[in-house]
Amino acid sequence: MDKPSIAVVGAGKVGSALALLLNRQGYPVAGIASRSLTSARRVADKLGVPATVRPEEVTREAGVVFITTPDRVISEVACRIAEKGGFLPGQVVFHTSGAHPADEVGAARSCGALAASLHPLQSFANVEMAMENLPGSYFALEGDAGALPLAERIVKDLDGKSFSIDARDKALYHAAACIASNCLVSLIHFATGLYSRFGLSRREAFEALFPLIRGTIRNISQVGPAPALTGPVSRGDSPTLAGHLEVLKEGDPLELDLYRTLCLYTIRVALEKGSINPAQALELESLFKPYEEFESGSAMVRSQFLSPA
Repeated sequence: MDKPSIAVVGAGKVGSALALLLNRQGYPVAGIASRSLTSARRVADKLGVPATVRPEEVTREAGVVFITTPDRVISEVACRIAEKGGFLPGQVVFHTSGAHPADEVGAARSCGALAASLHPLQSFANVEMAMENLPGSYFALEGDAGALPLAERIVKDLDGKSFSIDARDKALYHAAACIASNCLVSLIHFATGLYSRFGLSRREAFEALFPLIRGTIRNISQVGPAPALTGPVSRGDSPTLAGHLEVLKEGDPLELDLYRTLCLYTIRVALEKGSINPAQALELESLFKPYEEFESGSAMVRSQFLSPA
C-alpha cells in the first residue's frame, strides 16, 4: 500500500523528528513550513524538500498534514491555512498536542479534511533524542473516526503503540504525563540541590543519585509502582522522617512543603502496598499535617480502614 505524502508545519523538535523518521519509513515529504525559514530549512535540506514560511504552499501538496507548532497557536495556524486554501478534501490533518483536542485543527473540516490529534507520550530534549526516543513510545489518538486508522498505521510505522481517548479526557491525560515527566525532572532537581548543602555540585549529586534513580525505575518496571516502594514511609519509620523534617526546616519553606506533600501521598502508596497498617498511617500523617488538617484527615482514614467489615 502506498504511503501518503506528508507536510509538516512547525519545524521544532517533534515536527522535525516526525518528518525525518516517517521519511525513513517511506512517507514522501512534500515540504516543511515554519515561522522561521532558517528552522524550516534545517530539516528540509536534510530531506531535499521545499522550505517555506507560507504553510499553504506545502500543505496543498500533501495527503497528511502535521501541525506541530506550540499549543497556543495551533488553532490560529490551522485557521490561517484553511483561509488560504491550504487544506483539501480527503486530507488528514493532525496536531501533536497532548493537552488539546482535535478541534484545535477543526478549521480543516471546512475544507473537507479530517481532523485528529496524535500525541507522542515522550519527552524531547532535542531533535536527535526525539528521533531516538520516539520508536517504541506510546501515542494517544483522538479525533475524527475516519482519521484514526491512518493514525494507527503511522504509529505502527514509527514502531510505536497507540491507544485512543476521548476529547474530554485530554487534559487529565496530559496532567498525568506532566507528573510522570516534568515533575520527575523537578524532583531530581530538588534532590540534587539538597546535596549541595554538604558540598557536592549538582552534577556530582546527580552522578551519585542516578544509580538509585535508575534502580528505582527498573524496580517499578518489574513489579509496578506500589510494590516497588521502599524507604521510611514504607517501613512506618517515624523517627527517621521526623529527622528529615527537622533538617528541611532550615532551608526553603517551599521544599519543606513539597516534602510533606510527597510523603502524605506516599502514605497512601504504602497502605496500598500493605507495608504499613492504618494505625501506622495515622501516626505518619500526624508528622506531616498541621494539627487541624490531621484531625480532619485522620477521621477519614479511620472510617476507611478501621471500621468493621
